[in-house]
Amino acid sequence: MDVDALVGTWRRLLTVPGAPWALYTHGTCVVVTGADRPPDSAAARAVAVLRAAGPVRVGSPSADFGVIDVAQGWVVTCHHPDILTFVAEGDVADPGPLTVGLLGRTRRDQDAEELRVVHVEATR
Repeated sequence: MDVDALVGTWRRLLTVPGAPWALYTHGTCVVVTGADRPPDSAAARAVAVLRAAGPVRVGSPSADFGVIDVAQGWVVTCHHPDILTFVAEGDVADPGPLTVGLLGRTRRDQDAEELRVVHVEATR
């Protein structure tokens, strides 16, 4: 995935002003919300959130997803409101919500297993 393109996409899509966020290898973004979240720990806090809530467990709420149409793709949501995954238009042959959602869910699961942060956005 093109990290610079994903960073630009998340900058455009996120609507929580000043909230730090972390981007993972497969397009998952974790927004670090809540009071008194120091930017220095944004990556560590995002990793803790994704480690705890990111893995997909079939038959549990973690396997549920929603799909939101956005410019140039979709945002796939999950049971945790601060975890989002972007799927670009060119990533799927069938752009139906089931196909898009399953791909986004798979990518979130991969990011939760690898926990590789590729970008942190923190406003000081």
